[in-house]
Amino acid sequence: MEDTSWRWLLVTAIAPIAWGANYFVTHEFLPVGYPLYGGVIRALPAGLLLLALARTLPRGDWWWKSLVLGVCNVGAFFALIYVASQLLPVSVASTIMSATPLTMGMFAWLLLGTRPSGRVLIGAVAGIAGVCLMLGGGTGGIRVAGVLASVAALTLSSCGFVLAKKWGRGGDLLATTAWQLVAGGLVLVPFAVVVEGAPPSLDLRAMGGFAYVVLVATAGAYVAWFSGLRHLDAAAVGLVGLLNPVTGVLLGTTLAGDRLTLGQLAGLALVLTGVALGRPARRRSTRKEPVAVS
Repeated sequence: MEDTSWRWLLVTAIAPIAWGANYFVTHEFLPVGYPLYGGVIRALPAGLLLLALARTLPRGDWWWKSLVLGVCNVGAFFALIYVASQLLPVSVASTIMSATPLTMGMFAWLLLGTRPSGRVLIGAVAGIAGVCLMLGGGTGGIRVAGVLASVAALTLSSCGFVLAKKWGRGGDLLATTAWQLVAGGLVLVPFAVVVEGAPPSLDLRAMGGFAYVVLVATAGAYVAWFSGLRHLDAAAVGLVGLLNPVTGVLLGTTLAGDRLTLGQLAGLALVLTGVALGRPARRRSTRKEPVAVS
């Protein structure tokens, strides 16, 4: 049977690339000071769009599971990422997420009993080292609140993604993704009203930014990401997530007019090597060849 792991790696890669670009879009196009409303505007339209396509409501324990996953993967995650994107340089905010392979591997071990293989651990170390090289010593303006927001987002989402893999087996992909997005968006609404007051006024620039965030970085990216979690090990998916900081660093440097140094190019090579190492090994067929009888 043909090994399809590369196909699912490519599908999964859509998500971190879209999320890496999302740091730039949030930093440059979306209104400052509205992380909660930003999360609501990002999650609810995307969730309702997928729900209209799935046309299925949660049943049984999926009501509370959707709420838990919605908080971890959507509500709290979106608000924290919004804060981090506003307080930190694009490259720094996205680079903190390079720890995703290790945190997802840890939660997969705790919640699924799946111990990460040696090649996955080596790939994670290589990938994180590569991202640090791409950062190249960092930039000024690093604020502690932004770093804490990034770390909290990393931890919550890693736990939530592994839980989604554990609970989502056999469920409808579009439906379970939609339920998480809708639940996460609804959870944020009362906090947004109390903390931020009236919703932000959006000009054409902000509306264009939110269009990308909703359609590409949320609806499309989450379907691709959860598809990968259905077909790949959680640790391997975490390694694909390294493309998130790579995209953020590339956008943060190239759109600012900077050129990648040799060290940053070496870092990019290390990241891609780490992702390749995380690809599930092809399983050998256990079927025995028929023995010829003379």
